[in-house]
Amino acid sequence: MKTLENDGSVADFLKRVEEAKRKDCQELVKIMKRVTGKNPKMWGDSIVGFDKYHYVYASGREGDWPITGFSPRKQSLTIYIMNGFKDYSKELKKLGKYKTSVSCLYVKRLEDIDTKILEKIITKSVKTMRSLY
Repeated sequence: MKTLENDGSVADFLKRVEEAKRKDCQELVKIMKRVTGKNPKMWGDSIVGFDKYHYVYASGREGDWPITGFSPRKQSLTIYIMNGFKDYSKELKKLGKYKTSVSCLYVKRLEDIDTKILEKIITKSVKTMRSLY
C-alpha cells in the first residue's frame, strides 16, 4: 500500500490548497480533531487523517488507515466515513448537497451542507470504528 501515515506537515499541505477549499479544510480539521481528540497526520501526499485502525482482509492483506479524514480533491472535498453509510439515512436526509461511494462523502463546499449533521456522522462513525478495531 502506498498511502501510509507519514511525517508530512498538515499545515504546509493545507497552505498549498486553493484558498476557497483551504477554509473548508481548516474547518474539517477543527471538527475531526474535536471528535477524535487526535491531531491530524498526513497519509500519503493528499489525505489528512485522524487516529488509525489496523485491518486484516480474509485474503491476508493488511494495513493501517485513518479512522476518519479528508482530502481536498479537485472536484470536491472527500470526507472518509470508514464504516460506510448504511447507518446514517436519517442524518443524510438532513445533510444537504452531497454524493457518496462506499466510504467516501463528497461535498463541493461545506456551505452546501449542515456541518452540525456532518459532525454527528463523523462522531458516530469514529465511535463505531473504535469499537470494531
